[in-house]
Amino acid sequence: MYLTHLSLRHFRNYGEQQIDFAAPKTILVGENAQGKSNLLEAVELLATLKSHRTSRDRDLVQQDQPVAQISASVRRDLGVADLSLVLRQAGRRTAILNGEKLRRQLDFLGALNAVQFSSLDLDLVRGGPGERRTWLDTLLVQLEPVYAHILSQYNQVLKQRNALIKQSYGDDEGEAAPADATEFALWDAQLAALGTRVIRRRARAIARLAPIAHQWHQAISGQREDLQIHYQPNVPMEEDDPQVIQASFLEKIKLRAIAEQHQRTSLVGPHRDDIEFAINDTPSRQYGSQGQQRTLVLALKLAELHLIDEVIGEPPLLLLDDVLAELDLNRQNQLLDAIQDRFQTIITTTHLGAFGSQWMTSSQILTVKAGRIEDS
Repeated sequence: MYLTHLSLRHFRNYGEQQIDFAAPKTILVGENAQGKSNLLEAVELLATLKSHRTSRDRDLVQQDQPVAQISASVRRDLGVADLSLVLRQAGRRTAILNGEKLRRQLDFLGALNAVQFSSLDLDLVRGGPGERRTWLDTLLVQLEPVYAHILSQYNQVLKQRNALIKQSYGDDEGEAAPADATEFALWDAQLAALGTRVIRRRARAIARLAPIAHQWHQAISGQREDLQIHYQPNVPMEEDDPQVIQASFLEKIKLRAIAEQHQRTSLVGPHRDDIEFAINDTPSRQYGSQGQQRTLVLALKLAELHLIDEVIGEPPLLLLDDVLAELDLNRQNQLLDAIQDRFQTIITTTHLGAFGSQWMTSSQILTVKAGRIEDS
């Protein structure tokens, strides 16, 4: 797939901006806080319906404007897709695909695929489990868009069950009401059924991604290091059988019932999963050097690219947000060799000095200044 055109209207610090992409690689150059990352964020929203920088649409709409719009044309194997997202300061957003307003936003997913790599991705290694769950879920939504619906259903049931726990056992301010065993049994069953669907998909995604990431990590590290990725589900998963996992889920809920009463929240389920990265059998979070952590994240991102390409059958876009300066020449060359011209790449940077001649000759260079983009 190839992003041919992007239009921004009242999005972040952009008033009206049109961009035509004319090369396999586009370098956006400019000082910090001029709007380079905002453009990548717009593409990310078209691909995933989410921003890794905010969860509120009103943060995305230019100040003093009620509405923002992101529109794009994407060339696919099956033809051109026209995408548009209308974001509002107040009220629901609207997703439009090929001129048709979609009743369900989730039907928008899959029209554009993209992998983003920014300095924030080092938090995949150094941060808490939530960072790693979000990373895996974002990948899964692109591999099978129905996963967004499953995860949304799970989170809704989790929210309802947590409300029941607080209602039944009290919270910091309220009085407790008597616990209703029948009502708990209904929510437990729903949580286990939907949670099992989440767990199985996460396990399958890691099983497919891990060997690809291992190969890339070996190549980047000069065959000196082995990367292992282990899915650590909160619910024991002895085998990939939905009935067995659901039974295990319900059994653990029983075991954690008293702890849930004390902590006033659900303690069992995929919302408490983690993913462990280990280099040569040593957990990278505790012991990995900064160089090792960068190599690990680069290997993960390359693995994401190739897994999406394999599953979808078309290469996704690669969005690089100011990361080349953080990669040494060896890692830069590995990245360049990996993407070549197959993966359309949009790169942000504060200066062009970090780029070798190979990058420069195959790139369209655009200057970003105060929410305006011009040819360099």
